Amino acid sequence: MRKLVLAITLIAGSFAAKAQLDLPQPSPKATVKQTVGLTDVTIEYSSPAVKGRAIWGELVPYSELWRTGANAPTKVTFSKDVNINGKAIPAGTYTLLTIPEKENWTIMFNKDAELRSTSGYSQEKDIVSMRIKPQVISNRERFTVLVSDFTNEGGNISLEWEKLRIDIPFTVNTDHQALLNITSTLNASWRSYTNAAKYLLDNKKDSELALSHINSAISLSPNQWYSHWIKAQIHAEKKQNKEAFASAQKAKELGDKSSNFFYKNDVEKALVDWKPAKK
Repeated sequence: MRKLVLAITLIAGSFAAKAQLDLPQPSPKATVKQTVGLTDVTIEYSSPAVKGRAIWGELVPYSELWRTGANAPTKVTFSKDVNINGKAIPAGTYTLLTIPEKENWTIMFNKDAELRSTSGYSQEKDIVSMRIKPQVISNRERFTVLVSDFTNEGGNISLEWEKLRIDIPFTVNTDHQALLNITSTLNASWRSYTNAAKYLLDNKKDSELALSHINSAISLSPNQWYSHWIKAQIHAEKKQNKEAFASAQKAKELGDKSSNFFYKNDVEKALVDWKPAKK
């Protein structure tokens, strides 16, 4: 009989545990992942709600260390090195802590990625600290962290809750990383050389290297209209209109024989714009 009672108790306990796991949490976990250039930025945090409460200076006191969310402190992971407030930040995971104030918040990225509460905080482990003025926004019911206003060169880690927003700017080393990738991964393929040349062209980087790469692409596969079109644009960027016109002519000649001449209008316009003046 005792064994039966014990079995029933264990089963009931098991069902109760499962029921608890299925209940919604007051501050659910959230994860944000955004690629900025070639750098992945991942943010893990918990998202409490306002629920009609006074937040700043009340639920979250002024002048006190805040875990920046609920439950465990917010964690930010950078897949590659970044720059924050003029400081080089190595790739890795950091704890994001804040000290809210009426005028300017103190923002800290701390090297202790295992920090579970503010009680274990050590200022000596801050890799960067800065002061940022909050902005007023329309109401945000749940605390939210996002990567905002990003380009290939950087963006903001933005904190929003109630009627306040904090933007933490950061920059990434996309150009340096891309050039390293170009150098280390080029292979004997016309397409890889063409893509490398196009990246340099689009970002106005080292036109001589771009021209060298596109010449390598053309030598490997001379009948690719796209490579000749990239070469034409590189010459145009270098103010070499005669060479640009000749390469555009070759691109049109080859493109007219292709079923996917998708830059036809651009090439034809360039031929008009770059046509040498009659002497």
